[in-house]
Amino acid sequence: MSARDGRAETPGASWTEECSLHEMGGHGASGHDVVPHGGGVRGGSPASAAPNAPALAAPALTAPAPKTSERAPALEGTGTGGDAPGAASAELDWDGAVELIEAADEVCLACHIAPDGDALGSMLALAQALHALGKRCLASFGEPFAVPAILRFLPGQEFLVEPARMPAAPALMISLDAAGQARLGSLAAAAGRAGALIVVDHHASNVGFGGVRLVDPDAAATAVLVEELIRRLGVPLDGDIAQGLYAGLASDTGSFKYPCTTPEVHDLAGRLLTAGVRPEAVSRELWDRAPFGYLQVLAGALSRARLERDAAGGLGLVWTTIARADREARDVPYDQLEGVIDQLRRTDEAEVAVVLKENDRGEWYVSTRAKGVVDVGRACVELGGGGHRTAAAFTMGGEPACIIDRLRAALREPCPTDGRTEE
Repeated sequence: MSARDGRAETPGASWTEECSLHEMGGHGASGHDVVPHGGGVRGGSPASAAPNAPALAAPALTAPAPKTSERAPALEGTGTGGDAPGAASAELDWDGAVELIEAADEVCLACHIAPDGDALGSMLALAQALHALGKRCLASFGEPFAVPAILRFLPGQEFLVEPARMPAAPALMISLDAAGQARLGSLAAAAGRAGALIVVDHHASNVGFGGVRLVDPDAAATAVLVEELIRRLGVPLDGDIAQGLYAGLASDTGSFKYPCTTPEVHDLAGRLLTAGVRPEAVSRELWDRAPFGYLQVLAGALSRARLERDAAGGLGLVWTTIARADREARDVPYDQLEGVIDQLRRTDEAEVAVVLKENDRGEWYVSTRAKGVVDVGRACVELGGGGHRTAAAFTMGGEPACIIDRLRAALREPCPTDGRTEE
């Protein structure tokens, strides 16, 4: 059922994508260490706490015949930072997805590697809803299999299992918040062998994989689509399901301050609050915590920042670097660096902000942000990356100065326009 991700890799660069809590939502994941999953918030190990141990592979489900995709009412803007509305057409086969899920005894869920608030929150919310329907449910993500500490508060982590414990050829698999099959990491092969693959995603850069697609680039977050799927499955929202959905929605709207924050987004947030979500608790976990070492690394990054007023078509570029040695000196793990760019992007004189972060492999992860005029997503795609119009990234080896030279050149290329503007 599923199509292989045919995206070619760019030599010297690897495709990555950022569109959510990591790299986008305020302080991001810089509050705590990433911790190996040990049974989530309800204790125990994945093996002992999971309500449904992996079952023997069931006979493959037969996907329903393709239906004409239903077009849901579009939200203005999209994802993190808000892509231009209508950047790509929605593919919403709700009937096909519901039919597959209702016929399944076991459902395997997978989100993208290094999950953020939208990916993990959406997946755990859906896992709990499927369990309420009496389905056996397994949820996972590719290595490194470690839940960011700031997301440990999310309910439903008892459904998480290590990727090696997922069936090699699941009868039904649902991919969440991944724009391409490769983003599933070590679970990409299982997705390719699945009897049926449902793709739930909101990225404009989605490459078109999966047999049944719930993909809407106009949705503010994957959580928006998951909430609709849960509603169509007839599962009422409870506090735990709502908590995951709210974390995803808040993450990908930048705590409701990016252009994708529409009246419909606030309506959904209101329903989630009615179900029992405490917004102040979620906000504190996602954005309002940091160890002292992070503040010292942030101070160093800001002291190294360079402003290039003539770059990005004369609109200005501000950039800085964080070497592995910088964070190791302060005992700050790599995953705690995402909030740095949200301080840098405040620069009035720069349309584009960039942070180059050296990972544990010696590669540079290049986070980019724009304020609405420059399409950094297009530039990052040119360099082997991906993301949204105003929030994107790529990974590349080499010296930071050379990487910035390549990005600067990509930002000089004219951007196609269709007359739309972003506020």
